[in-house]
Amino acid sequence: MKSLSRHTLEHWLDQTLQPQLFADYCPNGLQVEGTDTVSHIVTGVTASQALLEAAIERGADTVLVHHGWFWKNEDARIRGIKRQRLALTLQHNINVFGYHLPLDAHTRLGNNAQLARVLGLEPALNPDGQPRTCGPNQLIWLGHPSQPHTLESFSAQVSNALGRTPLVVGNPQQTLHTVAWCTGGAQGYMQAALEAGADLYITGEASEPNYHLANETQSGFMAAGHHATERYGVKALGEAIAQEFGVRVEFIDLDNPI
Repeated sequence: MKSLSRHTLEHWLDQTLQPQLFADYCPNGLQVEGTDTVSHIVTGVTASQALLEAAIERGADTVLVHHGWFWKNEDARIRGIKRQRLALTLQHNINVFGYHLPLDAHTRLGNNAQLARVLGLEPALNPDGQPRTCGPNQLIWLGHPSQPHTLESFSAQVSNALGRTPLVVGNPQQTLHTVAWCTGGAQGYMQAALEAGADLYITGEASEPNYHLANETQSGFMAAGHHATERYGVKALGEAIAQEFGVRVEFIDLDNPI
């Protein structure tokens, strides 16, 4: 079985995802230091107790996630579920890596890039060949369906691709021209997407104002699930690690209906 040093993995991840470019809500990179040698990585959306237990059961030495720990404004005390998760990690000498906004934004491996691939969206490109983006941290992607769609037909395609029925607001017979998307809990970015010319905005979660904004602007809004829209970036990142270093990488999808 091939292996690499924790330092080498950390350096490659930081070089690939460039976390220093983002003002994030959590620390990105190595969040908990474990074994020096990495030979079996488990990837997943969130570093939950269930994912940690699954990684331990499979004999993994490293966990790589999109939703890590130590979020801004959370209680800093090590108690309750935070203590349980951390104790389990330290007991088994496991490395925990987490990349939040840097993984959302990566133009090839990121959540937005991978969601476009899964849903059949063609990203719009700038003259330099980079994806056209807008909104805070340029996290919203813009593009169009790869085939002609109404809101109704595209919603059916999303449901089939993600294995869950999205929450949809808007005229079902509306023809889609420009679609904007940002995975996860980005429902607050809808106005920025509409100002960029989108007639459909896709994200993971919904808030009460999204309904009124969609109706009053005659646009479409789709909440396709926070977890469901963010499964694909960390999976692609793990596959890239396996290809680069030849180590064992295993994606575990612990479904979350939210």
